Amino acid sequence: MLARSKCKAMNTRVFFVTDVHGSERCFKKFMNAGKFYNASAVMLAGDITGKMIVPIVRQPDGTYLSSYAGSEIRSKSEAEAQDLEKSIRDSGFYPYRTDTAEMESLESDKKKVDQLFTRLMVETVERWVRMAEERLRGTGIKCFVSPGNDDRWEVDSPLNKSDFIVNPEEKVVEVDRDHEMITLGLTNHTPWKSPREFDEDVLAERIEKMAVGVTNMRNCIFNLHCPPYGTVIDPAPKLDETLKPVLSGGQVVMTPAGSTAVRDSIKKHQPLVGLHGHIHESKGVATIGRTKCFNPGSEYGEGVLRGLLLDLSEKGIKSYLFTSG
Repeated sequence: MLARSKCKAMNTRVFFVTDVHGSERCFKKFMNAGKFYNASAVMLAGDITGKMIVPIVRQPDGTYLSSYAGSEIRSKSEAEAQDLEKSIRDSGFYPYRTDTAEMESLESDKKKVDQLFTRLMVETVERWVRMAEERLRGTGIKCFVSPGNDDRWEVDSPLNKSDFIVNPEEKVVEVDRDHEMITLGLTNHTPWKSPREFDEDVLAERIEKMAVGVTNMRNCIFNLHCPPYGTVIDPAPKLDETLKPVLSGGQVVMTPAGSTAVRDSIKKHQPLVGLHGHIHESKGVATIGRTKCFNPGSEYGEGVLRGLLLDLSEKGIKSYLFTSG
């Protein structure tokens, strides 16, 4: 066997996306992107679940009534109801067939709604996992999928059960023989009070716990959902006490919303790459020392999949390209 130093150099192409927020259209594009871009690995990192249930209520006359996209929609046939369900899933929401009696029960019990929401999230992730396994198994393309701050803890289970998809959350994993990766979907606190928000010292501790297990930091990927604080990839709209954007001169005021723990850990360890998301509006590249940090942004609501193609070799980053489609 040849010594590793004499082996032919290995090049790896990574396709990275984030913040699809339940959009089935974006997820299907993600599954197809590996083959389309000739990627060695595809990564969907953070905020994979949707934000809302859209009831489709069966009426006494056999039609279905739904309030969706600012309009009241009546489906007069099963085919029309199925088309509506697809449109809802593609937009990142969860369609739910029900009747008037159950709707009355749900409207009077927030706990039932919350339980239903969790169930629909988990069922959707389970279905996505099966789709990815069927589409990508045997292709030679590695698939990494991990949660973000908006994702409830219950969705980890279907990710962890897969014998093909890798959930790299809070682990050191190998992307290839030359590149390790650490992953953290937790973020600092936001006005939205999402499930996986923590104080900065907790984030710093979780990152450091993984970092000490990295064998080659120069070629390591820091897949941290929250971008580093005070960079071009972390400005978000400033919100008032009612969670509405603050305006100045008719323009939305932007403010840093990233993590100081993420920034400090990158400064300290100087990995090869930082992969981030969380802030949909702040697509771009930031440089911290020798580390290039990327945020591809997100337009999931429009069904647009924003991504990053990253070509890596054992010597570093060969090239990168933002994608949109």
